[in-house]
Amino acid sequence: MEKKSIDQEVALGPQITDRSYADATVIGDISLAQTDQLERGLKSRHIQFLALGGAIGTGLFVGSGAILATVGPAPLFMAYLSMMLVVWVVMNDLGEMVTYLPLKGISIPYFVSRFVEPSLAFAAGYNYWYAYAMLLASEVTAGALILQYWTEAVPVAVWIALQLLVILFLNIVAVSFFGEAEFWFASVKLITIVGLIILGIVIMLGGGPDHVRTGFLYWQQPGAFVPYLVPAVGLSRFLGYWTAFVKAGFAFVTSPELIALSAGETVAPRRNIPKAARRFVWRLAVFYGCGSLIIGVLVPSDEPQLLSGSSNASASPFVLGIQRAGIKGLNHVINAAILTSAWSAGNAFCYSGSRILYSMAINGQAPRLLGRTTKRGVPWAAVLATLAFGCLGFLNVNNSGASVFAWFTNISTISGFIAWIVILITYLRFRSAMAHHGLLDSLPFRTPLQPYATWFALLMVSLLTLTNGYPVFFPSRWSVSDFLAAYITLPIFMALYLGHKLVKRTPFYRRVDDIDALTGKKEMDEMEEMDAAPVPKNWVEKAWFWIA
Repeated sequence: MEKKSIDQEVALGPQITDRSYADATVIGDISLAQTDQLERGLKSRHIQFLALGGAIGTGLFVGSGAILATVGPAPLFMAYLSMMLVVWVVMNDLGEMVTYLPLKGISIPYFVSRFVEPSLAFAAGYNYWYAYAMLLASEVTAGALILQYWTEAVPVAVWIALQLLVILFLNIVAVSFFGEAEFWFASVKLITIVGLIILGIVIMLGGGPDHVRTGFLYWQQPGAFVPYLVPAVGLSRFLGYWTAFVKAGFAFVTSPELIALSAGETVAPRRNIPKAARRFVWRLAVFYGCGSLIIGVLVPSDEPQLLSGSSNASASPFVLGIQRAGIKGLNHVINAAILTSAWSAGNAFCYSGSRILYSMAINGQAPRLLGRTTKRGVPWAAVLATLAFGCLGFLNVNNSGASVFAWFTNISTISGFIAWIVILITYLRFRSAMAHHGLLDSLPFRTPLQPYATWFALLMVSLLTLTNGYPVFFPSRWSVSDFLAAYITLPIFMALYLGHKLVKRTPFYRRVDDIDALTGKKEMDEMEEMDAAPVPKNWVEKAWFWIA
């Protein structure tokens, strides 16, 4: 069968659904028989820890302290719980779509093109790649600053270069090697956060060296809420909560997508993707829910070190709380954990950005060179391109570069919100297509409260995107740089979308009748039938299979 570009498919309209999926070897521009294919080398535990590793990073270990100082412990705790509800919906939507079609080489822009339209997929793809590449540079910069906590004798540029080389090695060898490295990176991080939560509970109950039972003392003095923006108590508390809600997004954006992006390289995806999707949010809830609550009882919101601007242990609310309890020497352990977090997240972001570029390349929306893979199925060209963009971390060699880079990091957060809006819209179209073709009840993975949960999440994320920079409009708070950081991504995204639409003359959306809901389904069904789930022989294997 002759390969067709996405734009040719759009022109064909209803003929798309007339294809016999029994004979389909090309899906969009994803060939089921092409030689440059990704390898299925990721296991369930790999993708679960990949997503958790990307979600739990410096945002929780350090960034949460800035939120605490700005608005207080109550808004911090409520904001993380609220954001986890949004993440749960996004993860469910992605889980349903990628479990239905876990094709090699797919990415979220592929689903956007197939179920909504190509121009939105084009803009979403480059928005994703840009966000991941900027986050990669942000994490290697954070790692360099963390290493400087121990010694400033080595230049920042050397630390950044070493981290980029390690990330290159882990991403270029083989996906199974990458998955194993990310599993152990994330394991150290998760063990650390669990230990900190337990230690925090012990301290608040009076088990520290000073034997002071703090309980929820800091929620009473200086208080659960910090006055924010306006004198009116009720409005001030709401604005504090909303600001925390927006800022909490940095810790979560692009993390649910990590599971979806790895679907094409996952062993037994229809068994492992739903397992990872279900466990991801609940594990995240434990770490972020308990972690944010413990932070608020360990250290008061008026602790000056919380706003030090540092990215290492000196500004971590966990370390500050432990030091206040009289425990010495633990700051080095926490700093090492934060370093692991930054390195793990940078590793995951390089992986994700390269897979986005690879998928766009084989769909004709990026240079074909970026679709090249090694014999082990690693898209080496896309990895190098993403890593090259990550070299922007070298801007942080001087102070002005650090300021510019912090600005770019803020932009990537809004890119994540825009990406979620696109995912939620795509899922609604996917669900409509499944219902139209009578396939809704036969989906291999279905989630509760749909489509109402998706409509609610779409409203909330849209509001977060539009209001993320609202403080700059208050008297005496106007800042051109803050305004641009909050909103410049919106016109860039619209320029990509409208530019592609004007050049390619694509329709505004695919009609439900024209959406291809069948191509590739037969191949995925056959792969599922050949999958035999392992049967545990004893309680040890049963426990391990639950983890893995």
